[in-house]
Amino acid sequence: VQLQASGGGLVQAGGSLRLSCTASGLAFSVYSMGWFRQAPGKGREFVTSISYRDRSRRYADSVKGRFTISRDNAKNTMFLQMSSLKPEDTALYYCAASGYYGSQLQEEVAYTYWGPGTQVTVSS
Repeated sequence: VQLQASGGGLVQAGGSLRLSCTASGLAFSVYSMGWFRQAPGKGREFVTSISYRDRSRRYADSVKGRFTISRDNAKNTMFLQMSSLKPEDTALYYCAASGYYGSQLQEEVAYTYWGPGTQVTVSS
């Protein structure tokens, strides 16, 4: 199984980025997907998730109204549209796949597969 995230980069505060995560080697349509991030000197934190069962979405309070998660099962790909970016959004962003659904998706332990991460840097 491989998860490959892309789309990271350097953007000014207030700008937008769209991350993608493409999966191979797993039945993508029956996995919930999530994004986590880790800022320098901090632990990894939940950003958002999308359930495989009903495509219900969960967001961390810090990104609600600014980030949107979506998925395209036909392309085995998940997306994260990030808008109104802030310097505090600077982090290494990881995509992950989980066989669970529901509130467990906010926890790292619910995820079986992880990608290597893509860097997002927001300048002030």
